[in-house]
Amino acid sequence: MLPREELLKGVENRDSVARVIDQAEQAIKTWEVVLTDFLSPPELAEIQRVFSRLTEVQLLAWGGYPQAERQRMAIARGEIPLDQSQVALVVLEIAGNFLFDTATHRDFLGAMLGTGIVREKTGDIVVLGERGAQVIVAPEIAEFLEMNLQQVRSVPVKTQQIDISELKIREPKKKELTTVEASLRLDAIASAGFGMSRSKMVDFIDAGDVRVNWKDITQASFQLKSGDLVAIRGKGRLEVGEVAITKKDRYRIQLTRYM
Repeated sequence: MLPREELLKGVENRDSVARVIDQAEQAIKTWEVVLTDFLSPPELAEIQRVFSRLTEVQLLAWGGYPQAERQRMAIARGEIPLDQSQVALVVLEIAGNFLFDTATHRDFLGAMLGTGIVREKTGDIVVLGERGAQVIVAPEIAEFLEMNLQQVRSVPVKTQQIDISELKIREPKKKELTTVEASLRLDAIASAGFGMSRSKMVDFIDAGDVRVNWKDITQASFQLKSGDLVAIRGKGRLEVGEVAITKKDRYRIQLTRYM
């Protein structure tokens, strides 16, 4: 059995991690691939960190496309090969004329949850403007939603399964830049990366709108490192790349901004 209490020590998403430990033990015992429900980015990051110490089990996360935020995990013994095809997903198209009643991500999610399903069975929602949306779901709820999701806001919709190759995903725009800073403080690096004043960045941090590696950070002095991902609500994401020391003992930092 896995060292449960040791793995759960200090975790934030305790219920989610405990559930995955149970599923991992099932995978070890049965020699089968076990699937989780959809997990949020903070849950995924913490579970991957916790399980990285173990050799007896392996995890593979997949949400239907490379940038998917909500993903399911396939869990198997270390000896069993895993690939994305083992993560069961279905794509549904929610089609309607939203030209005169625009629907947001929240509207589509609310309409789906209003049918009685739970959030854990739904992955990412790709909003297509006036044409509707596409949503990634667990296979067991696909037929139910096809039958029961008939309206979003005031708009009648037709919900039907489509092939995953029909997902309309836009590649994120990227901007590479380099900044030289006196420290690795969050406010300094993020203000340079997002092209705004340091005081404005501090306002975002104080308001709870900034996450580092999917954790809410409210300290402007938080120290970043290579590999960290900084997200600001509504502003996109910033990845911290290589960090080097200059001759004047300052930090030269490579950044990639996703817009």
